[in-house]
Amino acid sequence: MKYNYNSIADIAAFSERDGIPFWQVVLRSEVELTEADEAAVLGEAKKRIAIFNQSVEDGLADIRTTPSGMSGGQAKALFDGQPRFLSPLAYKALTYAIAVNEANAKMFRIVACPTAGSCGVVPGVMRAVGDTYHLDEEAYVRGFFAAAGVGNVITNAACVAGAVGGCQAEVGSAAAMAAAAAVAMMEGTTDEVVAAMALCLKNVLGLVCDPVAGLVEVPCVKRNGIYAVHALTAAEMAMAGLRSQIPADEVIGAMDRIGRALPSALRETSEGGLAVTETGKQIAERVRNL
Repeated sequence: MKYNYNSIADIAAFSERDGIPFWQVVLRSEVELTEADEAAVLGEAKKRIAIFNQSVEDGLADIRTTPSGMSGGQAKALFDGQPRFLSPLAYKALTYAIAVNEANAKMFRIVACPTAGSCGVVPGVMRAVGDTYHLDEEAYVRGFFAAAGVGNVITNAACVAGAVGGCQAEVGSAAAMAAAAAVAMMEGTTDEVVAAMALCLKNVLGLVCDPVAGLVEVPCVKRNGIYAVHALTAAEMAMAGLRSQIPADEVIGAMDRIGRALPSALRETSEGGLAVTETGKQIAERVRNL
C-alpha cells in the first residue's frame, strides 16, 4: 500500500514524497484501506461533516436541561451574548463546541471524534473556522481528513479512552485533531498541521478524567469549549511559524505513558478529582435518587 501510515512522521513523509497535503495522504490511505473509490469515501466524510453541523444547530436550539440539571442551555446563553475577551472566531468555537457536547448529554445524534465525551471540539472548531472565513465544503473535507489522520495515529499508537489515559486522551486528542483541522481548512502546510497538533497535545498532558456522578457533563461540557479555544491557539502559533521542540509522535508517546501512570481514581471512575468534592458527591447522590 502506498499510503499505509502508523505515525504522524509517516504522513508527513508521504506528503513530502508525493507533493500532496497532509489531509490528502489520509484520504488516499482511506481509499486504499476500504477498497472503495474516492467519491464514496468523500461521500461518507461529507455525511459526518453534516452531522457535525447539525449537532451544533441541535445543541443551540434545545435549551432544556438534562435530567441531572448539570447542563443544557449554556451554549445558547453564549450564542445570545457577545465576546468580552475572546476574538469572534474563538468565541464561536467555544459556543459551538459546548453546543455539540450538550447535544451529546441529551443523547442526540453526534459523531464521536474521537469519543462522545470529547465530541464537541472538532465540530466546534471546524464550524467556527468555516463560518468566520465563509469556507466551502472542500475546506471542511480538508479539515475532516487532517483531523482523522491525527486521530487514527493517536488511537493506534496510544489511546483515546478516558478510562485508559485520562481526559488528556479524550479531549486532548480531540483538541489536537481540531488544531490540525483548523490549519488544513486554511490550506496550511503539512509542517504547520503537524506543529499545530503537537503544540496542542503537549499542553494537555496530565489532564485527568473525573466526571461528576459518572455522567459526561461536568466538567466535560465546558471542557470541550475551553479546549476548542486551546486548539485554535495551537493552530495560530503553528501558522505563525512556531514549532514544538518535541516531535509529534514523541508527544503522543508521552501522553500514553502519562495516562497509564495516572491512578485509577483519575481515569473515568468518578473516584477522584471533582467527582469527590463535597458538591460533586451531593450531585451524585441527587442523581442516584432521580
